[in-house]
Parts: sequence; structure tokens; C-alpha cells
Amino acid sequence: MSKEFDVLLRNGTWDLVPQTIDQNLVGCKWVFYIKRKPNGSIDHFKARFVPKGFRQRPGINYHETFSPMVKPTTLRLILALAISFGWSLRQLDVNNAFFHGHLTKNVFMVQPLGFSDQQHPSHVCEL
Repeated sequence: MSKEFDVLLRNGTWDLVPQTIDQNLVGCKWVFYIKRKPNGSIDHFKARFVPKGFRQRPGINYHETFSPMVKPTTLRLILALAISFGWSLRQLDVNNAFFHGHLTKNVFMVQPLGFSDQQHPSHVCEL
């Protein structure tokens, strides 16, 4: 977890700012999963840090998506083109990937549990 957290800090994922009363804070959590080898044995353990997006309110921001992902249709199209044109395919496992989207609104998140800044424990993360 600390390796993943260090990458988040190096990439400037957030800035610590003082908390104000008008901020709508979202929580955060660690998601853990197991990467397995083709034979089913455990290859390694992975952790992903995610803001909780379920603080959305119907009629205000309910249909907004905060994490752009590749659609299965797009993958099927690329695979079909690769087969049709005889392209070679390779698999790549990216250790840490970041979407460089631009937020149109200020989003504030609580500091991750266990990784609070010692000098500013009451500050919040501005994404």
C-alpha cells in the first residue's frame, strides 16, 4: 500500500488544503485484489486507492461518471481489427496508470486512513 500511496503523492494527485464548512467531502478506501498466474496460483497482491463516489445526489450529480474506462465494445472492435489485418497483439501490465482528466468542479476528499499528513491532520485532499 505504501508504494501505491507514494506514487499518488509523486503524481500530485491532490493538494492538502484546510477544511471549510462548505466542502462536500467524499471518503476513500483501499481495494485489494489478488493477481493470479494462468495456472491459478497467486502471483502477487495488489492494492488500489479509490475515492468513494456514492455521495452523488439524484438530480444534482447522479449521472456523472468520475472514472473513465474503456468500453468492452471498443476492445472487441480493436481485437476484430487486429484479426482482420493480421496485427500482432501484446499484453502489458501497467503498474500505475493515471487518467489525466480535468475536473470542472472542486472535489474534496478526506485523507486516507493510516496515511494522514502528520503536520496537517485536519486538512483535506483537493483533487
